[in-house]
Amino acid sequence: MGGMTETGSPNVQLAGPCPRQHAVIMAHYSRLSRIVVDAPEATHDAEVAFWSSAANLPLKQFHKFPEFYGAEMSAGYGMLVQRIGEGESRVHLDIHATDVAAEVARLKDLGATVVRDDGPWAIMRDPAGLVFCVVPDEDLNDENATRWP
Repeated sequence: MGGMTETGSPNVQLAGPCPRQHAVIMAHYSRLSRIVVDAPEATHDAEVAFWSSAANLPLKQFHKFPEFYGAEMSAGYGMLVQRIGEGESRVHLDIHATDVAAEVARLKDLGATVVRDDGPWAIMRDPAGLVFCVVPDEDLNDENATRWP
């Protein structure tokens, strides 16, 4: 997986689920991919500076998604600092998938719930209520991800 993609992850402050259609589950790839620090406007720049220094990562702003600063880490993992509107700072994980609808269906079967699913990515909660995102990624394959039937 060369370089950090600019897909980033969504602002988890948004609400109002619009479930994606999950009628047919196709074989797809997915993997845990990003650690995302969600920071409100007031603390965002300080979070970028802190995590860039703490993790020794040159977090760079994405042109396509200016609310994200990110860098690639070892083994194909990445870190993002995301500017959110209001709300509390927190950390969430991104799962990248070649088929977001199929991955959302798989994770729902494991006990996750959908928070929002009406764009290119989906926002979900794990069984403990922790937020995570499922993000599209066409670069996954047998070499860098798990293939699900």
